[in-house]
Amino acid sequence: MHMADALISPAVGGTMYAASTAIIAYSSKKIKDEMDSSKIPLMGVMGAFIFAAMMINFTIPATGSSGHIGGGLLLSIVLGPYAAFITIASVLIIQALFFADGGLLALGCNIFNLGFFPCFISYPFIFRKMMYGSFSTNKLFFASAVAAVAGLQLGAFSVVLQTVFSGLSELPFSKFVLLMQPIHLAIGLVEGLATAAVALFIHNSQPGLLDADFSAEGKRSGSYAGVLVLMVILSIVTGGMISWFASAHPDGLEWAMFRTSGTEELKGSDTPVHGLLAGVQEKTAFLPDYNFRPGPETDVSTEDHWPAVNAGTTFSGIIGGLLTLALVFIAGFVLKKRKVVEQIK
Repeated sequence: MHMADALISPAVGGTMYAASTAIIAYSSKKIKDEMDSSKIPLMGVMGAFIFAAMMINFTIPATGSSGHIGGGLLLSIVLGPYAAFITIASVLIIQALFFADGGLLALGCNIFNLGFFPCFISYPFIFRKMMYGSFSTNKLFFASAVAAVAGLQLGAFSVVLQTVFSGLSELPFSKFVLLMQPIHLAIGLVEGLATAAVALFIHNSQPGLLDADFSAEGKRSGSYAGVLVLMVILSIVTGGMISWFASAHPDGLEWAMFRTSGTEELKGSDTPVHGLLAGVQEKTAFLPDYNFRPGPETDVSTEDHWPAVNAGTTFSGIIGGLLTLALVFIAGFVLKKRKVVEQIK
């Protein structure tokens, strides 16, 4: 559900940048006030894992479409909503800057759509309410599915509204929304199952680690070095190898766009802002579409192979995870240092 710049006007893009920046600032303040320095490594490792997991599109049967997890709900279950929002924002920034996954003008929209709804709506008002009381695996799976569906439905509807407010006549509201919502219902169900599976794995590996670990009354406890190591290994394997098996079908947004307008990629507005940011992204994205830049003598085959065993994909998965890990670590340590400075004052 990563939006391209062609879907967004500068006014809508700027507004959503302001909204996402405000939420990042608020989340940063909350993290700083409640900072547990031991959470920083977990934020970085979970960010790397979500980056890798987003590379894997799964096919939605009988639709010709695919989807990938958004990650915001899983991050909230593990880290809490504020750290989760900072982490998902870091993932999306790395994806846009270095892999051209989502536009730079649309970055504020993507952070809001994939971060705000799961972290601040689905997690506190759906997942936690449904998990209230004694912990059970059945409750975890059901709550994850319902919360993931709700978060994606809200995010998908937000995409529709943002295109409407951008004046995109190729995507009329009524037809576009009737395609966006059902396909993201199916994607949300799969994300819910995947979220519950990972959360249950972490819960069983280290009880008390999850922000939403109800058997431990929500309190983080004990050492979790083993979980960190396992998640690092899982991130490398997911981004470096399992990503070869990603579905070649268009994702839910592209699928809905094609059935609405007849194309998966709209030309969009030719404004100076669009041109400027497209030029910036062309320079920063050294692994566009999670692959090496094609050289002048590259043999481009018209035949699709699956699984797509590709050194460029493997390199992208590993490097992207490392970049995400680094950005989250930097953000965490900056917040920690600011808290120390304020305490000294």
